[in-house]
Amino acid sequence: MNVKATKNDPLSRHAMQKTKDHMKITFHGAAQEVTGSCYEIETEATRFLIDCGMFQGNRSAAERNRAPFKFDPRTIDFVILTHAHIDHCGLLPKLCKDGFRGPVYMTSATADLLDIMLRDSAHIQEYEAERAVRQGRKNGVEITPIYRMADAIAVSRQVKGINYNEVFEPHPSIRFKLRDAGHILGSAIIELWAQEQGHEKKIVFSGDLGQPDRVILRDPVEIEEADVLIVESTYGNRLHKNMEDTIEELVRAVNETLLEKKGNVIIPAFALGRTQEIIYYFFELTRQGRFNDLNIFVDSPMATAITKLTWRHLKLFDEEAKALAHWSGREDGAPVVKFTASVDESRALNKFASGAIIIAASGMCTAGRIKHHLKHNLDRRQSSILITGFQAEGTPGRRIVDGSKFIKIHGKDIPVRADVYTLGGFSAHADQAALLNWLGAFKKPPSQTFVTHGEAETAQIFASEIRRQLNWQVDVPDAGQTKELD
Repeated sequence: MNVKATKNDPLSRHAMQKTKDHMKITFHGAAQEVTGSCYEIETEATRFLIDCGMFQGNRSAAERNRAPFKFDPRTIDFVILTHAHIDHCGLLPKLCKDGFRGPVYMTSATADLLDIMLRDSAHIQEYEAERAVRQGRKNGVEITPIYRMADAIAVSRQVKGINYNEVFEPHPSIRFKLRDAGHILGSAIIELWAQEQGHEKKIVFSGDLGQPDRVILRDPVEIEEADVLIVESTYGNRLHKNMEDTIEELVRAVNETLLEKKGNVIIPAFALGRTQEIIYYFFELTRQGRFNDLNIFVDSPMATAITKLTWRHLKLFDEEAKALAHWSGREDGAPVVKFTASVDESRALNKFASGAIIIAASGMCTAGRIKHHLKHNLDRRQSSILITGFQAEGTPGRRIVDGSKFIKIHGKDIPVRADVYTLGGFSAHADQAALLNWLGAFKKPPSQTFVTHGEAETAQIFASEIRRQLNWQVDVPDAGQTKELD
């Protein structure tokens, strides 16, 4: 099906004013870093964005998120979103607040998730701003959220959900198709065709690619050709632990903590994707007889909402996940999963000295309820912390992984005495081998390949591997750099 934007669509109001000589791409984020994904594409007829994400991790992230955009949001005709993680969508409310009035295209599943993600982001910002104001009132510091709940809610009026593999024309000179990226529910690779000066150019954005042969989601779709390719490199410098070893470590960590040390298992987990995957494994391993009588608490309103929504998209699951979804889970010894809703229910979990598995956001330990659970368990030798996802530089999660002796939480230095397990096999990102295999499906090298969405050293290492193994021309752009698409 070929779907076209209407003539009265607001995306067309600037199009006829543009007279650019060459098609260009500007890397406003996720260039030699992992967060802040935002690419601006300019043609002779239109200007649009791929993603509009928040910067996360280091101390400068908040300042960068508050800074004015490097472009005028009023001149952006439309946005295409790869998926609903905050580092790819988190600044959409700010974009709209600052004057963007066009549509935001994404898969239907991402459209369902986006409202949950942005509301949670706004809530965290309002909470953190109120707390900072209380602490800074003595010296006259005024702190406001980047955007408020009303701004997050307003984005939904501009959301356009479309199906995988459906060709869409947001502008007379642009058509695109969203392909399954296998990263999280609704994640997409973008195949885009742009007309300029009578010629058509195909641009492919990998988005975040998932690791093949993972539970719940299908494998990333292979793409065979592109003139220009923008590919992620989050784990472009390493291989993941194999899943068998990861499962063995999970079983050992949980059983030793609960049965031998008599402590709690604390799992910082991304509310979208990782939480649902971990729950899947707890049920599957219980079904196999490797766990028994688990008490699991999902302490994240956002994770609760996303988990319920995930089951509504069962058609996007792989066959193994569909089979487990039909398992009754009512047999003796099956896990008991409780979703906490209120703040009081969350606080009550701090009374557990042992026997609890607590899954809470945020996944990098930067905000949210996980900070309270770390505050009450990091200094206990009986407890264990399970790290199951990527930890960006500068985050508390990264400092825990790197072996810091103390972690500052709510202004206090908490000693790290709990056992820390890094379960690398759970990553939702493709590792170096999987990325190279995905690139290997191309029938010929793209004319231009840009490596993005990886820390500086990682991106350079991955670019070198592409040159060495595939003999492609590769570029690693700097943040803010503009490149002509030849």
